[in-house]
Amino acid sequence: MTRQRKKAKEKEEKLKYSIWQNCVFMLSIAWRERRSLLWLSLAIAVVVVLLDLTQLFVVPIILNVMETAGSVGRLISVIMLFTGTLMVLHAAHSYFSTCTLFKWIEVRLCIGAMIQNKILTTSFPNTENQAIRKQMDKAMMLVNNSNAATEAIWDTLINLLKSIAGFVVCLSLLAILKPFLIIVVSGTTVVSFFISNYLNSWGYRHREEEAEYSRRMNYLSEKSRDYTLAKDVRIFGMRSWIEDVYASTMRLYRSFIARGERIYFLGSLADVLFSFMRNGVVYLFLIGAVMQGKLSAAQFVLYFNAVGVFTDGISGILANCTMLYKQSLDISAIREFLDCPEPFAFENGISLVPDMNMSYQIRLRDVSFRYPEAESNTLTNINLTLHPGEKLAIVGLNGAGKTTLVKLICGFLDPTEGEVLLNNINIKAYNRRDYYLLFSAVFQDFSLLDVTIAENIAQSDKDIEMKRVKHCARQAGLEAKINSLPNGFHAHLGKVYEDGVEFSGGEMQRLMLARALYKNAPIIVLDEPMAALDPIAESDIYNRYSELTDGRTSLYISHRLASTQFCDRIILLADKGILEEGTHDGLIAKGGRYAELFEIQSRYYREGGGNNE
Repeated sequence: MTRQRKKAKEKEEKLKYSIWQNCVFMLSIAWRERRSLLWLSLAIAVVVVLLDLTQLFVVPIILNVMETAGSVGRLISVIMLFTGTLMVLHAAHSYFSTCTLFKWIEVRLCIGAMIQNKILTTSFPNTENQAIRKQMDKAMMLVNNSNAATEAIWDTLINLLKSIAGFVVCLSLLAILKPFLIIVVSGTTVVSFFISNYLNSWGYRHREEEAEYSRRMNYLSEKSRDYTLAKDVRIFGMRSWIEDVYASTMRLYRSFIARGERIYFLGSLADVLFSFMRNGVVYLFLIGAVMQGKLSAAQFVLYFNAVGVFTDGISGILANCTMLYKQSLDISAIREFLDCPEPFAFENGISLVPDMNMSYQIRLRDVSFRYPEAESNTLTNINLTLHPGEKLAIVGLNGAGKTTLVKLICGFLDPTEGEVLLNNINIKAYNRRDYYLLFSAVFQDFSLLDVTIAENIAQSDKDIEMKRVKHCARQAGLEAKINSLPNGFHAHLGKVYEDGVEFSGGEMQRLMLARALYKNAPIIVLDEPMAALDPIAESDIYNRYSELTDGRTSLYISHRLASTQFCDRIILLADKGILEEGTHDGLIAKGGRYAELFEIQSRYYREGGGNNE
C-alpha cells in the first residue's frame, strides 16, 4: 500500500466521535428505550467476576483444608458450599445472559428504526447525494446482523468490566508474593498481545477487500435468482458468462482467504511462544518457592491460577479496548449518517396547512440549478409563475430539464441561484414537509407496496374512505378492472400475498392517478402520466382532464406535444431555459421550435399509422 493510500486509510479510520462519546450514545439509547438492559448488563458483570473469583479460590481452599488435616465433614461442607455457589452463579449468569440478549437485539433494532426514520425524513437532496447514500448503505449494513457493533458492544463492555476487576484482584495477590512476577507476566502478555493482535487483525484491515469480493458474489447470486432476468439469461445465453465471472471472483476470494490463514497461523504461533515463556518463568519461581518451604501446595495453586487470571485480565483489557475502538468506528459511521446536515427547514420552518379554498401562487425568480459536481447548469435563469387554478404544461425533449424544474417547484431541490416563492415567500422559510402537503403527484418513477389496492390508493392502512377510494378509481378508469378481481379493492398487489395481482404498465399509471386524486391537494403534478397508456385510453384521460383536476392548479409534464392542447399555457424547455411560451394554437401559429417539434411528432404518428395499415 502506498503512503498516500495509507494516509487516506488513516483519515477514513479516524473517529469523528470518541470512544467515550459513542459509549455515552449507546448508554443513552439504552436508558431511553430499554433501561433494564443496563441493570442486567451490570448484573452479568458482577456475576462473572464472582464466578471467576470463586473458581480462583475453590481448589486452593480445598487443598488447604486437606493440608491442615481438617475433618472429612468439613471437607465435604467446603466442597458442597463451593459447588452450590458455582451452581447458583452459573444459573444466574445463564438467566441474565438470556434476558440481556433480547435487550441487546431490541436496542439494535431501535437504532435501525432511527436509521430508517432518517432515510424516510431526510431532505431530498441527501437521497441523491452519493456520499450520503454511501453513509446510508453502510449504516444499514452495520445494524442488519447480530454481530453488529450496536449489539456486540454490550458484550465488549461487560467483558471489559470483568477483565478490569480480575486484573485488580490478582494484581493485589501477586504484589504480595513477588513484584518481579508482575513485570514478567505483564511484559510477555502485552508484547504477545500486540504481535498476535496485529497479525490476527489482518482480516479487519483488509475488510474492504473482502467486502468487495462478497459484494460481487452476492450481486451475481441475486441476479441469477432474479426472475425478471430469466428471459434475458436464456435468450442471450448469459448463463456461462455469469458462471465464469462468479468463478473468477471465487478464485480471487479463495486466494484472499489463503493469505489470511497464513497470517493467522503466525499470530497463533507468536501467542504460543510467549505463553510458553511466561508459564515457564512462573512455574520455575513457584516450584522453587514450594521447594524452599515458602509456599504450601494450596498457595502454589492459588498464585498460579492468579497469574492466569492476571494474564487474562491484561489480555482482556487490551483486547476489549481494541474491540471497543473497532466498534466505535462502526458506531461513528452510523452516527455520521444520523447526524448528516439537513439543507431544508422542517419543524423550525413556517407551518402550512393546505386549504382547498385558498389560492396558491408559485413563482420561480431568476432560478438556475446545477447538480453537485456537474460541469454546467441544467437550468439557467428561469422566470416562471404558476397561477392559482392554471393548467400549465411543460414540454421539451429528453434531457431538457423538465423533471428538474418539477423538483424545484415541488421543493425537492433548492435552486443554485435565484429563489422559489410561494405566495411571495421563499419556500426555504416554510416547514418543507408542510410544503409537500400542497402537492399531489404522479411521477415517472412511482412506488407501490405489496398491500391492498385500497391501501395503495389511500397511502394508509387506517381511516380509509372507501367511497372516496372507489370514486378516484372510477375517475382514473380503473374501477371496472378492480371490481373484476375476486377480492376487489381488498386484493393485494405484488407477490407477497397469495391473492396478489400484477397490473399492466397502463393500469399501474391509472392506479397512480387514482392515488394522486385521493390525496386531494391544492396543486396536482402529472409527470409523464400517460406514457404507458394506449392512444384510446390516453385520449379518454385528456378529455376528462378538467374533471380530474377539478379546478385545481395543475402542472403537466410531457414530451408528447399533442397531449398538451387542453392546458391553459405551455412552456417549451430547451437550451437550459424557457425557449417558448403560450397556448398550443399560439405556438403553432408562431411557427417556432414548438411548431417544428409538433410537426415532426405528427409526421411520425402519421407515417407509423400508414405503416400499420
